[in-house]
Amino acid sequence: MTDESTASGWFRDVDPGDADAARDAIEHGTADEPADWPALAVDAGFVDDDEAYYDLLHEATVTATREAVHERERADDQQLKYSVRAMDDADRVANELAERVAEWAGALFEDVGTGVGGAREVAELAPDTPAERRVVSLATRVVDLADEAADCRAFVERTAPAVAPNLSRMAGPVLAARLIALAGGLGDLAKKPSGTVQVLGAEDALFAHLAGRAPSPKHGVIYTHDYIRNTRPEDRGSAARALAGKLVIAARIDHYAGDLRPEVHEELDDRMAAIRARADS
Repeated sequence: MTDESTASGWFRDVDPGDADAARDAIEHGTADEPADWPALAVDAGFVDDDEAYYDLLHEATVTATREAVHERERADDQQLKYSVRAMDDADRVANELAERVAEWAGALFEDVGTGVGGAREVAELAPDTPAERRVVSLATRVVDLADEAADCRAFVERTAPAVAPNLSRMAGPVLAARLIALAGGLGDLAKKPSGTVQVLGAEDALFAHLAGRAPSPKHGVIYTHDYIRNTRPEDRGSAARALAGKLVIAARIDHYAGDLRPEVHEELDDRMAAIRARADS
């Protein structure tokens, strides 16, 4: 393809049977001005006709999209999303099954405790009957799930500060991971308005409000933050708005820059001090 008009075509030096090379050429190729690329590709001998050109272009763009999806799913913020969801699921199931263990084991053994701690005690018992073997086995599964939840939490606490240093410092690693998971990713969180971040996790209450069945929610999962939970009820709306605004700023810094900005956290501390000072005035 020595013709000057085709020299800048994305298909230059690409094997028509190599979809990955075509994808890379489309992603990184440039042209000085628009041209009739299907006709040029046919003239250059790259394809036999326009239909073959568009078939190859479609295959290359689908390959590019698939690779972009895979790359996104392997990203660190996505690993945080999966790990915090797994942590919550394992913790929830462990606690639900622990109730079943306490009920069942209470009918077979003396002095059976409740919760995951009680299940740990049952898992250490030596069963004598088929029923006892089953309940001890179930208790062992509860212990395994609880331990997995703890391991997932440890992974979140190690990973979140590296992925989102400002968000993790401001919200704590677990809440930061939950916000990222609810938004769909760190980039998605960074693009949301503060009012949306304020009620993430309170979607049911928000829909009920929009349907006229409930008041507007003041906060979602950010309620677990000390700045909300430990603020008097009449000031929690103001505290939630202030916190959500700074969380969005922290997420944007993490996504677009990645460096820790102490001044953002100091501004939040000052704002919360002013809100809480209302109680003394």
